[in-house]
Amino acid sequence: MTESPSSRLNRAALAAMQAQDMDRATQLLAEAEAADPRDPQTPMNRAVLLRARGDLAGAIAALDAALAIDPYQAIALLSKGALVEQAGHPRAAAKIFRNALKIAPPDATLPPQLRGMIAHARAAVARDTDAKNRFLRERTASLRSAHPGADLSRFDECLDIASGAKKAYVQEPLFLTFPKLAPITFHDRAHFPWMPALEAQTDVIGDELTAQLKIYWDRFHPYIQYPAGAPVNQWEALNHSPDWTSLHLWRDGTKNAENCALFPRTTAILEGLPMADQPGYAPTAMFSVLQPRTTIPPHSGSANTRLIAHLPLIVPEGCRFRVGNDVRPWIMGESFVFDDTIEHEAWNDSDSLRAVLIFDVWNPFLSAAERALVSAMGSALNDYDAGG
Repeated sequence: MTESPSSRLNRAALAAMQAQDMDRATQLLAEAEAADPRDPQTPMNRAVLLRARGDLAGAIAALDAALAIDPYQAIALLSKGALVEQAGHPRAAAKIFRNALKIAPPDATLPPQLRGMIAHARAAVARDTDAKNRFLRERTASLRSAHPGADLSRFDECLDIASGAKKAYVQEPLFLTFPKLAPITFHDRAHFPWMPALEAQTDVIGDELTAQLKIYWDRFHPYIQYPAGAPVNQWEALNHSPDWTSLHLWRDGTKNAENCALFPRTTAILEGLPMADQPGYAPTAMFSVLQPRTTIPPHSGSANTRLIAHLPLIVPEGCRFRVGNDVRPWIMGESFVFDDTIEHEAWNDSDSLRAVLIFDVWNPFLSAAERALVSAMGSALNDYDAGG
């Protein structure tokens, strides 16, 4: 491929800089700009020259010119951030570094010349995030003390998000999005009056599971089962793995009679609960078993019209569950309901297996009419897709 005049002149200018002939480099860069005013490499090289001469303001202006031509030049942004930082403006530099990190290539594909720059940018952003977080907390401390006893956990998360210490998580349904449903991580127990009755049956369900685990372990299948050739993304380690297995009592609205027959007491308890009822989609009810030292990576569920309930059955020390920014342990005798369309993940850092009962319930903020229509629409979607 023939080298363009601009590229040839830029290459010659870099050679002149390496030879410390800055006047020659300046002349060559002027010729390169005349040859192709839209080549961002020319102002980027001019920034290198001006920085070498100690002209930080000029170097920053040159990088701005390069970014005006191509705003997605990660090297230009990283270089500008370093110059602004060198000029004594760490907060302004951190803003530039944050933008650079958003468009930087994935770590696995980083070219060698970018690795050190990326590491420096991340460290600068981390320092700024910590400083901003402390600053905001100090500025709001006196007003906070004027509200003793108030639940300020949402404000605390807001402050952490504003400072960059935490990410703002939203609902990301894979299948169905129902608008104007609040993205609540763990829902208030008050919406689920059946919880105490379920928790009172923890030992009954747990004893049934423990007794059957040894006999019917062959019915527990890997929860993640992508076919060969499918992109597995974060599921590579768990695809077809016995480290995370499940046994379904209901799946996508269909009752598994054989499995339910093995767990009659659990089945009877579930049948007395207001599980989501959506033919072809819900309910789903299952035992979920996570082996020791196993992590379920971040992921999100299919529809925000229904929520997921967990009842802990076998929970050794070292088991945690995260939804959005909220992390909690499973506690025996305590169930919870969460929105699985918000990114969530789980850890079993113990040396024993962890088991929970999982089932879905309707989102309590849907009206009866909305539930009926969502159910009918789901059936219609199934019929449409089956039509080919």
